[in-house]
Parts: sequence; C-alpha cells; structure tokens
Amino acid sequence: MFGDLFEEDCSSVSNNQYGKRKKLKTKALEPPAPREFTKLSGIRNQGGTCYLNSLLQTLHFTPEFREALFSLGPEELGSLEEKNNPDAKVRIIPLQLQRLFAQLLLLDQEAASTADLTDSFGWTSNEEMRQHDVQELNRILFSALETSLVGTSGHDLINRLYHGTIVNQIVCKECKNVSEKQEDFLDLTVAVKNMSGLEDALWNMYVEEEVFDSDNLYHCGACDRLVEAAKSAKLHKLPPFLTVSLLRFNFDFVKCERYKETSCYTFPLRINLKPFCEQSDLDDLECMYDLFSVIIHEGGCYGGHYHVYIKDVDHLGNWQLQEKSKPGVNSEDHQNEEEIDDPLRILKAVLSQEENNLIPVDQLGQKLLKKIGISWNKKYRKQYGPLRKFLQRHSQVFLLSSDESAVGLLKSCSLEAESGSQRKGRHVFQTRTPDSAGFNGKASCSHWFDINDSKVQPIEEKDIEQQFQGKESAYMLFYRKSQLQRPAEARANPRHKVPRHLLDEMDAANTELQTERAEYDSTNNNIELHLHLGPHYHFFNGALHPVVSQTESVWDLTFDKRKTLGDLRQSIFQLLESWEGDMVLSVAKPLPAGLHIYQTLDGDGLTLCELDIADEEDIFVWDGVEVGGIQIPTGSDCEPLLLNVLHLATSSEGRPQLTESPCVFPANAEVGSVFTALAVPVGVVFIHKPESAGEEHWAAIPKEDMAKTFREQGLRNGSAILIQDSSKENNSLLTKQGKWITSVNEVNWVQVKNFCQLESEEEQITVSATVNTVVFDIRIKAIKELKLMKELADSSCLRPVDRNGKLLCPVPDSYTLKEAELKTGSSLGLCPGRAPTCSQLFLFFAVGSSAEPGTEMEIIVEETISVRECLKIMLEKFGLPGDTWHLRKMDWCYEAGEPLCEEDATLRELMIRSGDTLLLVEGKLLPRGFLKVPVWWCQPRGPAAQGKSLRDWTSCAPSPGGVWGAASAPGAPGDMHEDTSLRYLGDLEISEDATLAELKSQALTLPSLSELCIPSPAFLRAWTVDGGRPGRLLRDSRRQLREHKLGRRAEVCLEPLQEEELLGPQDMLLRTRMRPPGERVYSPPVDMVWDAARGTASSLRQRVADFYSLPAEKIEIAKYLPDKSEWLPVSNWNQQTTKRKKKKKQDNLLGAPYYLKDGDTIGVQNLLVEDDDFGTVRDDAGKENQTQLTLGTRTRKPSECGAATSSPAQGRLASPTDRKLPSPSTSAVSDSAGPAGVPWAPHPVRAGTLAPRLREPRLAGGRPVRTQMPSRCVVTVQGTVSGQAGPLCHRSTQHIRPWAARADRAGSAGARQTPPPHPT
Repeated sequence: MFGDLFEEDCSSVSNNQYGKRKKLKTKALEPPAPREFTKLSGIRNQGGTCYLNSLLQTLHFTPEFREALFSLGPEELGSLEEKNNPDAKVRIIPLQLQRLFAQLLLLDQEAASTADLTDSFGWTSNEEMRQHDVQELNRILFSALETSLVGTSGHDLINRLYHGTIVNQIVCKECKNVSEKQEDFLDLTVAVKNMSGLEDALWNMYVEEEVFDSDNLYHCGACDRLVEAAKSAKLHKLPPFLTVSLLRFNFDFVKCERYKETSCYTFPLRINLKPFCEQSDLDDLECMYDLFSVIIHEGGCYGGHYHVYIKDVDHLGNWQLQEKSKPGVNSEDHQNEEEIDDPLRILKAVLSQEENNLIPVDQLGQKLLKKIGISWNKKYRKQYGPLRKFLQRHSQVFLLSSDESAVGLLKSCSLEAESGSQRKGRHVFQTRTPDSAGFNGKASCSHWFDINDSKVQPIEEKDIEQQFQGKESAYMLFYRKSQLQRPAEARANPRHKVPRHLLDEMDAANTELQTERAEYDSTNNNIELHLHLGPHYHFFNGALHPVVSQTESVWDLTFDKRKTLGDLRQSIFQLLESWEGDMVLSVAKPLPAGLHIYQTLDGDGLTLCELDIADEEDIFVWDGVEVGGIQIPTGSDCEPLLLNVLHLATSSEGRPQLTESPCVFPANAEVGSVFTALAVPVGVVFIHKPESAGEEHWAAIPKEDMAKTFREQGLRNGSAILIQDSSKENNSLLTKQGKWITSVNEVNWVQVKNFCQLESEEEQITVSATVNTVVFDIRIKAIKELKLMKELADSSCLRPVDRNGKLLCPVPDSYTLKEAELKTGSSLGLCPGRAPTCSQLFLFFAVGSSAEPGTEMEIIVEETISVRECLKIMLEKFGLPGDTWHLRKMDWCYEAGEPLCEEDATLRELMIRSGDTLLLVEGKLLPRGFLKVPVWWCQPRGPAAQGKSLRDWTSCAPSPGGVWGAASAPGAPGDMHEDTSLRYLGDLEISEDATLAELKSQALTLPSLSELCIPSPAFLRAWTVDGGRPGRLLRDSRRQLREHKLGRRAEVCLEPLQEEELLGPQDMLLRTRMRPPGERVYSPPVDMVWDAARGTASSLRQRVADFYSLPAEKIEIAKYLPDKSEWLPVSNWNQQTTKRKKKKKQDNLLGAPYYLKDGDTIGVQNLLVEDDDFGTVRDDAGKENQTQLTLGTRTRKPSECGAATSSPAQGRLASPTDRKLPSPSTSAVSDSAGPAGVPWAPHPVRAGTLAPRLREPRLAGGRPVRTQMPSRCVVTVQGTVSGQAGPLCHRSTQHIRPWAARADRAGSAGARQTPPPHPT
C-alpha cells in the first residue's frame, strides 16, 4: 500500500493591419510564498497526503526526535549527492527527513514539499493521490526508519523514544500461581465504542480484570486442571513519548458495513498513568504525561481529511490571538453556566464545603442535586458515566475509601478543575496542573497551532475539546513525559542543534528565494504599453490610421503599474525628447475600422492600477483636441463600426450578381445614412436575423425605424446589411420567406459534368440551385438538359469533383446542398451507379503503403461488415491470394496510417466513414501489445574509430585493463549529427512490456551484431531515430518500452559505449567540441553530462569550463544548428530590446531560442588563445548552398538526376553492413553538407528503396490542403508517367505534382528490397 517504503532506494479583435498585436508572453513562475504571521511552515498536499503531512508535523514538533535525527552526520548517513552512486551507502529516508525538518525550521516559505521524501519511499503518483490510514503509516514509517538506521548510532532511536512494554498476567484463584507475558508496543490502541473517554478506556484495559469462571475456565499449569482465574494487564515500562491510537472505525455486522464512531470521547491535557502501571511505588511525576499533538480526522470511514493540533514546545512560532468579546453577555452568568456544565468543578465545590474529610458517595449525589437542582444520572451520566467511576478516573482529585463507599477531596494535590466552553450542546472536562493554565488561558503559556497542510493558524487550548466528538474528531493522541524539560537555548531558536551543512544550505536557499521574489515582484508589476503617437496618425473613414507604417507609429514601453500617471507622462516626455504643447494620454483600442479613442486619463497622482490600466493597453498620445487639424470624436458612443454592405449589381455578362463592400459608420449614426453613403436615392435596408439552426433570414427595417442608430438596431463590427434599390425590386434574389445567401462567394448555380460515357451533345451544363435545393432535383434536371436516357434516373448518382478532377464520394439524393456540405458554384459529376444508402459506405482502396490520387478502386459495402470481411472482398477485387494482408486507413498525407487491428470489429465501430481510403498492406498483424522495431547501428567516427566499419567492431577485444575498446575519444563515441552514420541492422518483434535492457539484449542476437564483442547491453546507448538522426535519448534500461512511449512506427538506433553510464532524470548528454587556435575546424567531439535542473546559461558555461579545466570567463560556447549550418552563441543574458528601452531577462536553455536537448553539439572557444566566430569553412559552404537553393540557381547534371534509378546492382538485397544512410551521390533524398560535410536526410532510407513520395493531400469535401515540405528537398522518382519511361527530376516542392507516378514495383528487381511497413 505504501510503495517501497521498507526499501532503501539508491536511484486580436480583427485580422486587419491595425488590429492589436498578439504576443506570446511567458509569465514568470511565482516563487513560493513567505511564511505568514505565525512564522511556521506548513507542508504542501500532493493530492492525498494530508495524513502524511499531519504525522510529519508531529514528528517535527517532537524536539527530541528531531534533534536525535540531526545528530546523525553525513559520515553515518551518507550524502544525497551520492545517491546515484551504486558503490555509496546512502540512507535516503533519514537524509530526506533531516532536510525536510530543516526546511520547516529555517526555510522562509509558506509550505515545504514532501516530493523528495515520498520519492525516497518509492511512492508513485498514484500513492500520492490516494489517502491512507495515519495510524498504519506511523507504524510503517517507524519500521522503515529502524531498518534504515541499522549500523548507525541512531539504530535505537525509535525504541529509545517510543518503545514501551505491557505485562499480561493470569492469576489462578486456586493456587495463586501467576503467569506473566510481556508485550512490546510503540503505540497504544484504545477502544472508543461504549467508552466515555481515554481514562475510561485505560481503566477498562489496565485496571479491571477479566474473570474466567463457569463455562470459561482457565487451565492452570501448576494445578494441572481447569480452574477459575483472573486476567489483567498493566503498563510495565513507559516510553518518553506515548502515542495513543483511537479505534474510531468499526464494522457493523448487522448492516455489513464500516462506520465511524462519532460519539463523545474525552481526553485530558495532562494524564497520570500511575493507576495503570504495574509498579505502584512509582513517583507521580514519572507517570505524568502532557498532551502535545492531536491528529484529527474529518469525514467518514471511506474518505476524509486529516489535520493536526500541535503544541509548540519550543515556542518557535508567533502565537497571537485576538480576543473576541460578545456584547450583551454577562460574564458572571456565563461563568456560572460553565460551572454547572463542568461536573469536576461542581463536585470539587461541594466537597470543599464539607467539614469532614470523607462523606458517603450517595450523600455526595444528594448534595449535588441540592446544589444544581438536577441529579447526576440525568445531567452527567450519559456523557461521563456513573458517579463512582467518574470519581475513580479522577484519583488525582478525589480520595476514595478502601471500599469505595466514601469520598473526599485530596488535600495534598492542588489540582484545580476547569472546564471549556460547550460546542453544539456537548459538555467536556479537562484537568490541569498549576504549572500550566487551563482552557481559559488566563495564565497559559502553551502555544497551540492548527496545522492544516499549508495553512498554520494559532488556536486556544479550549479549542481542543471541540474534537471530542462528531465527524471531525480526534484520531491519534501524542503525549510527552512532563519531566522532559527543554534547554533555555532552544526556546524560540529554530537553529538549535541543526547541522552546519543544513544551516548553510537553508541560508543559501533563503537568499535565492529573496532574489526570486524580488525579480518576480518586479516582473509581475511590469506591464507592456503600446504608445500610439498622435503626430504619426491621420483621421479618415471614421477612424485613426498610421500615416506611414504601424511600426513607426507605435512604440512599446515597459512600465511599472505601481507608478503614477504623472510618472508615465514624464517617462514619455523623456522618451520622445521633444513635444510641443500639452500632452494628453488616452486609452485607445484597435478596431476593424481603425484606432478609436475611448477615455482620457486624468489624475497624475493616481497609479496605473487605480486607473485600471491593463497589460498590453493601447495609449494614444496627443493634444486632446485634434489630429492633423481634424477634431477627433471620442467615447464608446461614436465607436466606428465596419459593416459589410451587400447590394445587387449587373455583371459583365449582364446577369445580376451580389457585390459586397466594407463601409464604416459611427455607432450613433442613423441607419438611413447608408443610402447617402452608397448614393442610393431610395430603397430598403435588410439586416440579418438569426433563426433556427442552419437557417438564414433577412428582415427589412421599417421606415419609422430608419432614424434609429446602428447600435440600437443591434449591429456590430462585421455585421452584414443588404441594400435593395426600390427601382430594381424585380431583380431581387430574396425569396418570399426572406431567405438568402450570405456570402459573396456563393452563387445560384452548380456545374454538372457528364461522366456516364454516353453520347451527349454537351459534356457540362449549369443548373440553377440554392443551398436548399435537393440533390435529386439537380440530378434529374441535369439528365434532361444533357439529353441522356431516362433509365439513368434510377441508375446514376452525383459525385463532387475536387479541384484536381477527382471524383469524391456520391451524394445521397435526399440531401440538400447544405446537408451535403456543398456550396453553390461547385462542380458535380453525373456518374453511373446508385449512391450508397444510409447504412452503406463508399470506400476507396488500393494496394501498398500509399496510393496515388486517382489510382484507387471503389467499393460500396455495408457499414456493419467486419474488417476481416471487408479485407476479403477487396482482395478478391484485386485477385490477390493469401491471408498475409491487413488493412490500414490512409491518413491525410496519403500514407498508410494505423492498422485496423480489431479484425472482428465492424467498420462503423472503427469510425470508418464514406470517402475514406483503405490500403491493403502485405504482412500479418502482430499480436496485441507487440511492436516491430527497426534497429539501426550508430557508427561513431571519433579518433579511435576513424576508418572502422561495423565489421571492424567485431574484431575489437577488451583491453588489458578490462575496458572495451569500442569507443572513440575518452568518454565520447562521436557527435550524433556530424560524425555518425546510421546502418540498418534488422527488425525486432518485441512486447511493449519488455524493458529497454531486453530490447538491447535481443538486438545483440541480430546477425549483424552476433559476433560483436560487446560485454553486456549496458555498454549500448539507445536513441530513437527522428529525421534520419538520433533523436530522443532512451534512459533507464529498467523501464518498459511502453513507458518510453515507443509508438508502432518508432525506430531505435544503438550506439556503443566505452563504459557503462547511469544518467539521472535531469542529466543532459551534450557533444562538446573544442576549437583549436588559428583553425576554422573543431576537434573530435567529447561527451559531457550536464545537470539541466536549472537550465541556465551560466550553469552550462561553468560545467563546460570545469570539463575542460578552463576559467568560465575565458571561454565562449555555442550550439550548432545543422539544418542552418549556423552556430548560436550561448550567453549569460538574453537581451530583449524595445525602442529606446532595454530589459534583461535571464534565459533558459531548455526553451527558446536554444531548445537544448540530448545529443546537441556545443562548440567551445578558448578566449585565452583565440577570439573569433564559431563558423567553419564547411559552414560557409553550407550557407552558400542554402542561398543557391533558395534562389533556385543551383543546377544538377542529368547523371545526378538519374543516380537513383534502379539497376541490377542496386536491386540486390543489401547486407546489414551495406545498408546505411544514403550519401548525396547515391540517395534519392539529399541535402547540403553540415559542418563536416555529412549529408542530411529527413529519414533513414534503406538501400534500394525510393525517396518519400510527396503529394498534395485532400480533406473531406474534396478541398486539397498544401503539404508542408522542407524548403530544401530534392526528390527523384523513377517510374512511368503518361506512357513515357525515364527518371523524373524535380528540384523543389513547387514542381512536385500529385499525379507523379510511383515506381512500378511489380516487375522491378528491387520490388521487394525493403520489407513492407511493420503492421504494429
């Protein structure tokens, strides 16, 4: 339940040019909040760890436990820095507890984190989100600590503080023989059910005897027969700290369910355990215990929340309470009421008035009745039990006679009985000694706090009684011996006995926190303002527009929002250097029509926060009256509206057509002003009215409403209005119902082409239609106008034609154009065959891993058939035999997508829709949960590996020192981008549940690696293959492939290592290259591990400097960008500059613009000997090559174009050692050279295969979408187009057409050189 706790773990408004600019503004991460007024730190809840937080706070506020843990130094526990070192013995749990306690004591933050501690427990995120029992956690945590501290001076820490013993006795009533047995305990578990409180439960457990008689006799060993006996238990040894667990959860055997006992259960602040101990001669002070912690559970037996009341023994916190007086309450009456509710005080008052020392118990009951007017049984019995038992439980106050018939007040004890207030009608009691105050707190020096996860609040002692009963009640009690005294130097001193190394760590952390808070405070209060300068604007068409360009008219200013408007005005004066006349600042807003001024800012003494100036606000700077000699209207009433005005006009062909023109009107202008703007003498204005879903309705504005404003008519920016000239009413396209098309791109006709291959006078006609026209009417009208046979009315269908001329899925006759998602003006094809019914699917299908547009076959099937049946039908259509085929759905790139693995599922269940393309791919599907992973060999080219091929590695032998001689430079097999090549080894079929180590082991069994002298899989480093290069580093060989998120198309490359490596989760593997002085080249790459936890440039610079033993200020570093042949210098600060203002923001190398990741190349320059740029000669050539490709001036020889043609030599199956990443001279996909002239390839291409096919995909409805292609991709396709054989050479993506044919695999020798795509 608690993971591996027992084990030690060593491991804008519009889109016009004047719209507001949208910036991606990264918000600074808020540092932890400082401690509140209590000066105590809480613990953050990880989701369900409130029970853990309550227990940890109790241990933290146990000074003896905390200081005993602090006394264990690094020489005994080890160091957390060495936890990943397998040879070091690091006791992680006590080390993390030490660190947590130091943070709770010294770190200035509102709440500490237990993430590192729970990680040391071996908990997963699932454990951290699930709540457990705090009593069980207490035992498990103590057991784990004992195990962890074995062999140290703290091996007896738990026993020394919490261990006690109980003596169980059975006394024979015949021979008086006593049988004893001792029992150890770390906590006492006491019953709650049918008990009035803790003392009652202890009395029942350790005072009352269990008698064996009648049918339940005891077998006495001395008498050797069954006899009557008495069984009892006593506390034999008392620990310094007593933990009491209350059994509030029980099981109802009648209802067969668990329940929580919520009845009243009292417990004292100070308890005397002498009556329950075996030794009766003990001093009372040795048996006195003070309550110092109460863990409280709120909720039921199936869930809830924990928090803790804790007594601050060392006065570490700031305990301040505000006295709350209730008006109208007589304090004397209130005191009398409290006195009556407290039986202890009443009984003491009664006995103190008696002259005789002892009075009969029955007489005491009568005197109580006379004093308060109600008997004990009616007033107190239900809550406190019988009177006699009550007197017995308070033996420190009352003196009972030997026969318990008389009672008196114990004179030697000056204990005073005091009571707390009542909560919800529940009456409670507490006993206190003179050295500490009672619940009234008049002389109390006890500081109690309620610690609820992150929140810490001071409370009074009397608040504890509120946890006696109810759904929120006490669950665990912690007592400490009254004799335990704290030294004077520990009082209010959180640094007392904290080890020096933890003091230094906390001091450094506090300094860093203060710096982060100062930076965050500055960043959080800075806002970006966009200053629009009035002299750079002019007013036309109802709004303000820049005179030249928006860049020159708008200045960005970063300003502290806590400063005043006067400060802002002064800053703008200084920024502009010269300004004539008054300066007025107004809030403006970019609108579709242009910039509009809304409000003028007044009050130079007000801060920007008080003026409600938001981040990214637009401020217009002007004289407050006019711009360019024109008076500017301001305010929201005259806001300019950009409306789309539609009206009918006559086209060049003489047909009426709809025209649309944007016009700007003030929001407070009358609607009738639109006629003046359009020079229409008289007419009608229609506005769009929303109707039911999918309906479009236009309503005419009555003449009496023409005087209303545009805003009163509900018009907004982008609204459309229709103007109809009254003299041209007959030309209106509006129907009688007011329905009309709303876009200028929609027309009132569709084109129908004849694809029935019948003789017809016309091949294409235009049929008038609207969006509500039914497809059946269009089809019948087209058949008539094309003068085709009437039989086609029952055996034809209409199919949309996309812009490439491809026929798409047939449209059902019952659909309207709108329901078929077709617009008027579309092209439709009249084709033979009926359209599929509502229960049928129209599918395209083809053979292979891709399909050229227009080469697919078509089929209509029922949507309820299974994948297996559909595959069988398609194989019969192609005439393909065998059962080694499977179906894949083609994705938007015209490539084979994920396979349809569930062969018994229906097409409808797999979300197959009409118009989808299915591909028949050869190869049987792997079982569920298995992967087919292509494995590549990452060939290093370091100094020691120069000239070696994969065969050379097989002859390597371990060196005399035992180090495998397969790596290059010390610690570096080579640079992943520049000095490596990938060679194909083979495919592995492996389960997703297998670990990465098992994948490496299986890879060693491949024929290409079987003779390789690799000592173990640990000497292999695994990467994913992304874009033809090693991409993501796969860490932790013990993790499953599923956890590494290897998809069905993942490929893995293996890299040989010189020694085993163990990378932590924050470690980053970088390839560093030192630049020799005076040369524009770099030395061979060397691996370097960098702790990327902080990710700053300064930490990386320091790591590189330490790696090369150079001063950090005497080196320069840069990241290599192979795609651009450029080096990106890494500086300590990232300068972000706005106009006339600079601000510095510390960079993070894991984000923009560096995006540093595993395998990146880092160039290093030694400034002691050279200070030059990072570029090389090959970089210059690569940039020139890119420039030529961009300008389209690079030429290729015909022989180069034909280099990828299939030949018998290339048609053979390449051996594993020959199958490598293609070079520029032999590859079908090539690119310019990198820094060392090594080619770039977007994907590992195996020998004999074709280059990736590039085509223009389509979307639903036949609308093609441009494919995003690399700007420097040269594709050579070998095949036949339009009956002509020969290579097709395309130099850029603009020349690649979707009709480019793929290679004919059927008859070529290389048709089966590459296995088909792995199914899964």
